[in-house]
Amino acid sequence: MNTDILSEKIKSLKTSATLAMAAKARELKADGIDVIGLSLGEPDFNTPDFIKEAAINAINENYNSYTPVDGYQDLKKAIQLKFKRDNNLDYNLGQITVSTGAKQALYNIASALLNPGDEVILPCPYWVSYSDIVGLCGGTPVEVQTSISEDFKMTAEQLENAITPKTKMLWYSSPCNPSGSVYSKEELRAIADVLQKYPNIVVVSDEIYEHINFRGGHFSMAAFDDMFDRTVTVNGVSKAFAMTGWRIGYIGAPEYIAKACTKLQGQVTSGANCIAQRAVITALEAPKENIQYMVDEFAHRREVILDLLNNTEGFECNTPEGAFYVFPNVSAWFGKTVKGRVISNASDFSMLLLEEAHVATVTGEAFGNPDCIRISYAASEAQIREAIKRIKEVLG
Repeated sequence: MNTDILSEKIKSLKTSATLAMAAKARELKADGIDVIGLSLGEPDFNTPDFIKEAAINAINENYNSYTPVDGYQDLKKAIQLKFKRDNNLDYNLGQITVSTGAKQALYNIASALLNPGDEVILPCPYWVSYSDIVGLCGGTPVEVQTSISEDFKMTAEQLENAITPKTKMLWYSSPCNPSGSVYSKEELRAIADVLQKYPNIVVVSDEIYEHINFRGGHFSMAAFDDMFDRTVTVNGVSKAFAMTGWRIGYIGAPEYIAKACTKLQGQVTSGANCIAQRAVITALEAPKENIQYMVDEFAHRREVILDLLNNTEGFECNTPEGAFYVFPNVSAWFGKTVKGRVISNASDFSMLLLEEAHVATVTGEAFGNPDCIRISYAASEAQIREAIKRIKEVLG
């Protein structure tokens, strides 16, 4: 059939770079090649047993019916308590919507708020899907470039310079995917002070990596009294609880935004998976100490990979304070020839590592920064060491 019948919207939509690289890695593995996958943002731990047991109990208790579109009431109460306990945020149940992963929550927000031509400020680097979600919903992404010397964080002055009469939202993640950068309370306050001049701009604060934080504290933009009524706090259980495939995310938001997201979701997917929701109640009510062993291991791996990369020619790294990625600047390799390949950009470099070193990474171009690549250290220490060894051998 002629593909011309596809919509212009879908033809212009890019495939997720992280998923595309993972697919290429799987193709090589299917051909018998030993590929080390450092491309996906997925913990290599199993879901903790106490959470799995809660899911089994839910099956045995015959949870099998459609769920409320915005989530079970007792799950929303667990989320409400989590927001208060961890973030000092007082959301009522009407301000909370549960979705099929934080990615759906982000799409819901964009679709509910954006009109054609509305601008969304995205500090670069940003999570790979932000720009495309904004574009898919009719908005215009406005990229604010940051540098490794600034720890990849946008300043208040940069935000001020990016705002126009068309600015509708600011989206950012902290801890950041892909840079691992964490905004401090003071840095967020400076950004909030700028936003006080523009009361109609909504902030989307993506906090999915909240608990994988090595600086000893996390601060939410909505915890400022003057930002609570204009901030959407996005979170979920995929990363900190090693529950990527369970697909549960949630938001705390002004009630009109939460209700708009629920309205949209009711026409698109309805409520999220019943068994997963029951398990998430147990996950969120448990002490954070129950998942500390994963955070401690990520902290150790961070030190390992930084030590290895800082001793590898042409890799310049910041020290990520959260998440489980490094985002090295590799532009020192641009214009050089390796294994007969001319490296013109980060995409070329990332493909070189996959096809010659058999190490899967992701080009920084997908995150709004063409000088870097993203490397996930959500892999065993042995895999990390072997991956960097291979990279060094290929680069000579």
